[in-house]
Amino acid sequence: MNQFSILSPAAWLGASLTMSFALLAAPALAQTKSVKQSPPLEEAAPSSAGVSADRLARIDAVCEDAVREGRIPGVVALVARNGKIVYYKAFGMADNQANRSLKRDDIFRIASQSKAITATAVMMLWEEGRFRLDDPISNWIPEFKNPQVLKTYNEADGTWTGEPAKREITIRDLLTHTSGLGYGVIDGDARFKKLYADAGVMDLFTTEPVTIGESVKRLAKLPLHHQPGEKYTYGEGLDVLGYLIEVVSGMPFDVFLQKRLFGPLGMKDSGFYLPAAKADRLVAVQKPEGGKWVRYPVTFYDPEYPIKGAKSFFSGGAGLCSTAKDYATFLQMYLNGGELGGVRILSRTTVETILAEQVARELWGGNDKYYGLAFGVVTEKGAAKGGEGSVGTFDWGGYFNTQYFADPKEKLIGVLMKQTQGGNDNTGWKFRQLVGQTVDD
Repeated sequence: MNQFSILSPAAWLGASLTMSFALLAAPALAQTKSVKQSPPLEEAAPSSAGVSADRLARIDAVCEDAVREGRIPGVVALVARNGKIVYYKAFGMADNQANRSLKRDDIFRIASQSKAITATAVMMLWEEGRFRLDDPISNWIPEFKNPQVLKTYNEADGTWTGEPAKREITIRDLLTHTSGLGYGVIDGDARFKKLYADAGVMDLFTTEPVTIGESVKRLAKLPLHHQPGEKYTYGEGLDVLGYLIEVVSGMPFDVFLQKRLFGPLGMKDSGFYLPAAKADRLVAVQKPEGGKWVRYPVTFYDPEYPIKGAKSFFSGGAGLCSTAKDYATFLQMYLNGGELGGVRILSRTTVETILAEQVARELWGGNDKYYGLAFGVVTEKGAAKGGEGSVGTFDWGGYFNTQYFADPKEKLIGVLMKQTQGGNDNTGWKFRQLVGQTVDD
């Protein structure tokens, strides 16, 4: 099901014709061949990539201990260096209640790890000259014209007043979380939680028959946390950009990603929703209860959203599912300067722009990292502290306790996949620290 499934017949016909034209025109704008021919990520002996097999074994101990101590129910860990997978293992359980062991190719909800993929898709269209980063988003989504910043809010009846924003929200604002948009149900400001809920804005995941376009248009009518560009507020900017991709490309966001990114990179297990044939590979979201790990219940979302419900909401900020190997493949494309397998996804110069400092550090809130257009990036000060990787290492994580990083200097990738809510997990920092110490050249 896609965004056109619940339109009126006339609107559906128009949308279908638009999409058909876009798909017919797609070969002219498809990803190009590259003069480079980097091989796909494949497994190899650690020594062939300058990695110590003995030191990799320390990762075994950390993962085994975490499962045995009940810190996590299970984990898939992957390490790649110089374009070769040197470590790829699964530990523990995918679903304790079903007594299902975790397999290394199992599929995980990657939540906010979706953001870097959406940002990449935006920059693919930017490379085609479709827009400039400092163009107003209202050029393509007119509902965002003349934004308002929240001034007063009445808790009793949910009414609010606003003051006109000093300028329009730009595409760059949305990429860098400086637009003033919030995050509804997980927002730090209770007023915005209520505003978003009352307006029917979908924040993260859902089984309901809603489209990203519908939700974004509702969001556009609401006030901002602050003036665009003046603060960093983690929010729904990447969901807005998912809809921008639909508007600019003329195809549903899920189709765009499959045709333009996942397919060319060979990311065969990545997408918003799982087909029936892959449903049994979805790892259960679990929480600790009474000394055991149990399935997380339905709260503001149904954890089974990737395999149940309408499957129509393509959240650019949090909706994707993937595997450790697929996500490592995406990161390897970045380490290769935008190319993998002879296919150029992004120019090396575009990758440099994405990884450049884009948010003032006084807004970002620290000097160990800065924020680019898709990732947090380690600074010289952060690298000097140890355990974070070299200068320029880029990273992020996801709501269900997934983490990743990629170190351009060492050509090193680490991906750690888990599916938990709650608990006392320390594998994230330990894994990253231990991956760095495996380098042996």
